[in-house]
This record gives sequence, C-alpha cells and structure tokens, in this order.
Amino acid sequence: MAINLQETLKKNFGFDAFKEQQETIIRTILEGKDCFVVMPTGGGKSLCYQFPALVLEGTAIIISPLIALMKNQVDIIRGNFESNAIAHFMNSSLTKPQLDEVKQDLLSGKTKMLYLAPEALNKKENIDFLRDIPISIYAVDEAHCISEWGHDFRPEYRNIRPLVEAIGRHPIVALTATATPKVQHDILKSLGIEKATIFKSSFNRPNLFYQILPKTQEVDKEIIRFIQGKKGKSGIIYCTSRNKVTTFAETLRINGIKALPYHAGLDAKERSANQDAFLKEECEVIVATIAFGMGIDKPDVRYVIHYDMPKSLEGYYQETGRAGRDGGEGICIGFFSEEDLQRLERFLQNKSLAEQEIGKQLLAETAAYARTNICRRSFLLHYFGEEYKEEYCGNCDNCKMEKKKIEVSKWLKLVLEAILELKENFKTDYVISVLTGENTPDIENFGHDEAECFDKGEALSAAEWENLIEQASIAGYIKRQIDNYGILEVTPKGKKYIKNPTPFSIVPIPEEEDYEEGVTEGEDTEAFDADLFAMMQDLRKKVATEKGVPPFVVFKDKSLMEMATLYPTTIEELQNINGVSEGKAKRYGKEFLDLIRQHLEDNDLEKPFDFPIRTAYSKSKLKTTIVQQIDHRVPLEDIAQRNELDGDELIETLESIVFGGTRINLDYELYEIMDSEEIEEIYEYFRTAQSDNINLAIDEFGDKYTEDEIRLVRVKFFSEQAN
Repeated sequence: MAINLQETLKKNFGFDAFKEQQETIIRTILEGKDCFVVMPTGGGKSLCYQFPALVLEGTAIIISPLIALMKNQVDIIRGNFESNAIAHFMNSSLTKPQLDEVKQDLLSGKTKMLYLAPEALNKKENIDFLRDIPISIYAVDEAHCISEWGHDFRPEYRNIRPLVEAIGRHPIVALTATATPKVQHDILKSLGIEKATIFKSSFNRPNLFYQILPKTQEVDKEIIRFIQGKKGKSGIIYCTSRNKVTTFAETLRINGIKALPYHAGLDAKERSANQDAFLKEECEVIVATIAFGMGIDKPDVRYVIHYDMPKSLEGYYQETGRAGRDGGEGICIGFFSEEDLQRLERFLQNKSLAEQEIGKQLLAETAAYARTNICRRSFLLHYFGEEYKEEYCGNCDNCKMEKKKIEVSKWLKLVLEAILELKENFKTDYVISVLTGENTPDIENFGHDEAECFDKGEALSAAEWENLIEQASIAGYIKRQIDNYGILEVTPKGKKYIKNPTPFSIVPIPEEEDYEEGVTEGEDTEAFDADLFAMMQDLRKKVATEKGVPPFVVFKDKSLMEMATLYPTTIEELQNINGVSEGKAKRYGKEFLDLIRQHLEDNDLEKPFDFPIRTAYSKSKLKTTIVQQIDHRVPLEDIAQRNELDGDELIETLESIVFGGTRINLDYELYEIMDSEEIEEIYEYFRTAQSDNINLAIDEFGDKYTEDEIRLVRVKFFSEQAN
C-alpha cells in the first residue's frame, strides 16, 4: 500500500512528525502483523492504532475499558474531521435511535473506528452484527486489564481472544502504558499473539520528580500549603475511598482552592461536568479515585499527589504519568503509612486465596518502593524490566539527599548461594526465613533447617535482607520468575559473582531520621526557628515533669515546630496551631506564649503571615455526630455503621477528635471488650513512653493485644491526659 505517512499525519492529525517509535509501529500494523505496544502515558499510543484505522479498508474495533474513556477518545477524533461518523462507540449509554444510527454508519462504511467495552463485545447480537462488516484491525487498549497481576484487572478482558475468533480473525494490536514483564507475558498469552512484534518505549520520564513522605496527622495541611505554592497550576490528588475524595475536595475549597471531586459514586452528569471543568481550567485540582485520568488528554498537569498510596506500583506509575505530559514540570508526591498498608491488606481477606496472594505481592512491592532509600527512578524502571544505568537520577527525593553506602559483598554471595541451594523454588520471604534461621513448619517440612545456608545470615534483620535482595535484583544478580511470579532466580551475572566476588555496596534501609518531613518541591514556607524550638522543648519537659505526664501529652513536636514557624502570641492564635485545642491552649499555653513573646522581643523578630487550615464542614459535622453518639454510649460498631465508616476509619476519626483537643469517654466500650488490667497495662505504657508512635507500642506488646485495642486505649489516654 503506497501511502505517504507524513502527509497523512499532517492532514488528519495536524502533526508535523511522528514521536519516537510511532512510525515503525504503524508500518508494522499496515503490513498486517500483530503488535504489542508498551508506551508510557503521553507517548502517543492512540495514534498507533488510529492512523492505521483511517487508511486501512474496513472498521477498526477498539476494545476499551471505560465509557468515559471511549467518549473522550471519540470526541478527540471527531474534532479532526468534518463528520462525526468517522468514530463511534457502542455501550449502554446510547438510546435505541442512537444505536441504530451507529449501526447504519458502520454498514455504510463511514465509520473507521468503533469503540467497545469487552462486555459489549461479548453480546451475541453485537458479535452477529460485527460479522457483517469489514474489519481492519482489533486494538486492545489498556491491555494490562487482561492480567490478574495488572493494576486494573478486568475478567472480561480474558475472553477477548475467543470473541475475535468468533467474529473473524484480523491483526491484533495490544497497547498499554504500564506493564511489568509478568503482565506483558500474560497479555501476549491471553490474546494468542506470542509471535507479535513487540515495541517497548522507555518508562523513564526524566521531567517527573518523585517523592514519598510519611503520612501524618498534618497531611491535609502539607498538601494545602503545597498547592498554595503552585497557584494557578493544575493538579490531581488521588484517594482510595469515595468518602475521602468528597471530604478532601471540600476541605480544599473552603481553604480557597478551586477543587472538585471525581469518583464512580457521583451522578454521571456531575462526574462529566467536573472532568470538563478541569480540562477547561475552571478548577485547579481534581480530587479523585483511580477512576479519573484514563485517557485524559491534559498535557499541563503540574503535580499528582497520592493522598493514599495505591494497591500496586503499576497503578502508581500510571497515575503519576498524568503529570508533565508536555515535558514540563511534573511533581509526584505520595504519602505512605504502615496503617494504610495494613488497611489495604485487610480488604483482601474476603477474596479468593489466589487473589489474596497476588494482592499481597503487589502491596509488598508498593511498600518496598515507598520505603526504599535508593533512587526511586531506578527502582521503578527495574520494576518494569528496564535497566537504569545512572546511579543517581538527581530528580527524586532520595537522590537529592546524600546517601551513605555499606559494603555487603559477603552477604550478596551468601544470598546467591542460598537461592541456588534452595533450587530457585522460593520467594523472598522464604529465602530470608532460611537465612535468618526461623524454624517455621514449612522450613522443617522441606528439611531446610538442615541446609548449609540455614541461620548463616542471622546477623542481618529480615528488613535488611529484603533491602539487599532488592538492590541486588536492580544490579542484575537476581531476578524473579515470570511464570511463577516472585520466585527468586540467580542470573548468569549472579552465578559469575559467586565464583569471583567483587566489592558490592548498597544504600542501607532508612533510619527514622532519614525521612524528610514536608514537601521538597513547591512548598513556599520558611524553616522553623530552631532556637525557639529547642527552648520550647526544654519548657515542655519542665511542664510535663510538673504535671506528671509524658512531654508529647503537653504538645507534640509537630505543634512546637508550627509554633516556632508562626510565632503565636495570643490564646486565639495558639488555637490555630495544629493539634492545639481550646482546652489545651488554656491548660498549657501561657508559659509557651510568654516564651515566644520574649524570644521575638530579644531577637527583634517579626511574626510571619500564614493561614490556618479550615476543616471541611462535613468532616466537622461527622466528628460532632460521633461525639454525641459516644455521649449517648452508642456501641462503636453501631457508630461505624450509622456513619458509613469501616472500623479503621472510625478509629482514625476518634484519634483525630482527641488529638484535636476534644475529650471523649470510651470506657463503656473499652471495658466491654477488654479487662481492666489489660487497659491499665497499655495506659501505663503511654504514661511512661517517650513517644506515642503506635508502631512502637505494637512492637512493645507483640501479639498480646490487637492494633485496634492499643489504638483505642491510646485514645482514652490522650483524652484524659492531654485534653
């Protein structure tokens, strides 16, 4: 077929040149070959099938997962042509007259592209109809939906190959922006295109800055301050729950930020209107669940914030990929907490064992990324099967901090030998258990407690071994099997290393103090006054000793830091400090306010201007309702149900209530579920502890108490001692 590709590109799409591999992909499709295209968001995947669809005889069937995505794509295509008939979609949103019009355009040959969801493709009447029209190619968009290991698995995608055979075989092109080697393998196998020509673009987006921050009670304030520093720029904030999307969008609005929510629970018209408002820049920020963003063609999104980390690294990568698609600034910030991770793990409990296994593995990889102390870009690219040859990218939080390294060649050789001794049949956790000498039933059953490597690595903790294995994998000494994902193998490079070890250094696991607090990019605030902070710490210790409580009960470090930044000098101003209630300000505030006023006078300092973060009305209303229900001694289980909260969300809200300074009495509930001696033991722990960190408390008690029990007693302790 003699086609001038450049002229066709300019005429139909208005572009002067193809991006990277686009032309080669298009030529391969025009030759009638199956193709598999892995191309990051913003790389121009859609052109790869839209171009051939226009020039080939017949209609291209494009299989796409979401109605909103189909409409967006069809609207964009129609914008380039005089007639709307050039592209259509068939789904449940169409009326019968609209559907009849679509079918007539298809039968007359006017339509070059037909978008279908796999569910629509599966209907017998549609299969029978499609047999009667000439088809050019099948394009399977968002092909990662085929794989159970993909971040947005759709069981209906598994049935695409039989449906193609039922309609009539034509070239297949599968496309995705995110696919690990395991997911790529699943896609090719499920579609029956193992011999397809594969095109993989680099997953590296050099303009994106990656940062992970610990998620604390201050997360709302950190995000608001960041957005205030990016005035007039577009951003997306991802949350895992619809309730959080709605309440946080409202919080942003009442703090002067033009923000709208987007999730599947909204009315379709409202959802569409909010998406359009964002595209038209009538709002700055969309707060969304993962449903938002697929196929959204907005090149100037300047930041993507994950309020909650997603369930997989693929999901994270695709969502961050919506930032900086024009090659300009793109800041990607994620807030991670162990509590969020545990909540996501609990959501897996009602799934099948196979789904639980997959879900836990995906969560473990997300957690490893969040916790890593090495270059985040290197970690991400390795996850997608791409080698990043630079040691530091210079554009992630870890690379912006100077990192010490430790020499571990002895331990690398040991773990490589252990994997081989275990016949390359086990996953990371099992290999570590053998190395650290755990006597688990599985290890005893396999006889690995007699293995030469058993207990040889007890000098390192499980976390240190996990860190070493991850960095050895990135360095190319270890890989994970594709067919049986997660099982460790030693690469040829690793086998050579065993025979001839050379120096090998890694970045150790981060210490608590290594975590940088606050947003690295875009935060337009001054550093806190370290001298004043130190003086207030001394004063806090004195006050705590006098009152007989731990220092954190008086004021938390975060509150002191904020005081040392904003210099409150009145009780009213002190109440605007995060974590300081009216009662706390009156109980402890006078001496601290005197100290701040004296410090300002002695050093001739002026107070900076800053803004208090206002709480969304719905959030305040929820807390008020819960306090009233507790006053009426309503069981916590009933409170959760009445307010549509899961157990973890309810405890979070209770913590927020007491940390904010409101006193509540949970004794009616606590003494029903726990003995008084148990409550007193946990209570006494917090009375003498140097920190209220829940993870330290869990470590202290081991399996003696559940996390919920410890958190509820901590609520009681704070309510009685701090408020």
